[in-house]
Amino acid sequence: MVEKHLIYPQRIRKIPKHFSWLDHRLVSDHYIERLSHPAAALYLFLVTVADARGLSYYSDRAVSQRLGMEGNTLEQARKEVIRMDLIAYQKPLYQVLALDPPIEATSRYPGQLQSLAQIFKQIGEGAS
Repeated sequence: MVEKHLIYPQRIRKIPKHFSWLDHRLVSDHYIERLSHPAAALYLFLVTVADARGLSYYSDRAVSQRLGMEGNTLEQARKEVIRMDLIAYQKPLYQVLALDPPIEATSRYPGQLQSLAQIFKQIGEGAS
């Protein structure tokens, strides 16, 4: 087992006052492996520039310039990240989405809405 130690103790990463972070589940849940390089670059950019609610409104031109992507590459990357359910997009607004599965996906009865009482009951029973 490799022993971990800080290479530069004076440079320990801290969460900045502005909101910007990456969820480790991008790796552990294999999202990163399923993204093309342009899609991963777009996602990283959006996570970095998004506000605390995951919102940003960079234009296609600005994103293309920042990432060095042609317009059609950006469009394909955006479609890919949307398909992976990592972002939502309504021109000109992007929203970086939580990686948590929607409540419906965790239901014992997929496709059926549940009341909060049902959800809490499942939690109490240890249901997943």
